[in-house]
Amino acid sequence: MSSRSRERSEELLEKRILLLSFLSGVGFVIVELIYAIYSHSQSTLMDALYDASELVFIILLLFLTPLFHRPISEKHPYGFFQVESFFILIKNIMMTSVTVSVLTSVIEKLLSGGNSIDKGQVSLFQLMLGLASLIILLIMKWMSRKISSPTVKAEILGWKLDVAYSLGMSLAFFIAVQLQNTSLGFLSPYFDQIIAIVVMIFMVPETIKMLVSAFRELFLFSPEQEFTDDVKAICTPIMEEYGFKPVFFDITKTGRHVWVAVYFHIEEDSLKVETLSSALNHVNKEIRERFQEATCELILVPNTQQQGENEKGKSDEYTDFWHQEVQ
Repeated sequence: MSSRSRERSEELLEKRILLLSFLSGVGFVIVELIYAIYSHSQSTLMDALYDASELVFIILLLFLTPLFHRPISEKHPYGFFQVESFFILIKNIMMTSVTVSVLTSVIEKLLSGGNSIDKGQVSLFQLMLGLASLIILLIMKWMSRKISSPTVKAEILGWKLDVAYSLGMSLAFFIAVQLQNTSLGFLSPYFDQIIAIVVMIFMVPETIKMLVSAFRELFLFSPEQEFTDDVKAICTPIMEEYGFKPVFFDITKTGRHVWVAVYFHIEEDSLKVETLSSALNHVNKEIRERFQEATCELILVPNTQQQGENEKGKSDEYTDFWHQEVQ
């Protein structure tokens, strides 16, 4: 399969995954909103609003996906990969805002005396949602096993959170039912709000982590240290095989693409083009197996110490020659 046909196949697969996520999300939001209105469950309402905010961006990404697969050019040296980082950044800002807004509403309800709901019914409803979400998650993971897409990864993360949220709520409300006739029964009116707050506290850090990562990519900051170490671990042994000594790594990640420029020294006075070409092909082959969407450049820089010694040697030879001529 040619490179172009492979990219086209990945683009179509990515759109199918996003379409599956969108259609499933629409169904979940409708069911959750109806049940939240019927049961007056704030935790279910929060989940519905959270899912609804995601749908807006999935619609945009369905139309923008072809841009992420366009090749780089002189006019667009980074392609359109930063557009993806931009939308992931905006998405996580909006998700964080929705979470904070709902959290404020939940806390107000908690301080005003809470509300009583049918906890057994909510537990069963969330269990069914969790199992359905798990099925969607497994299908998406199976479909995405051969592609590398930050957008798809973000969607899969969202479904993982949905599974954890729904199953966690189901278990929590089941426990609440068992505690109703115990000394902890006084917590019953507040249990819905308490669960919603706890879940949001666990969800916010992951959202902020993705927000910071997208911010770094958008402004071309260096990736996290762990990512940088992975790149160095791939490139350094290969370059040493060819007698190259890496002195500086310039690593940038934009969306799904990794850009690597390795500056290196050599001990010899000259370098064969064939050797550099072979090393470049070897490094690119290995780094693309790890990151799929990656471009690596090898840049030879003068060894100033060695260059200084060579210049000193030439100067000494000239001085000796001049003395011989004078004599």
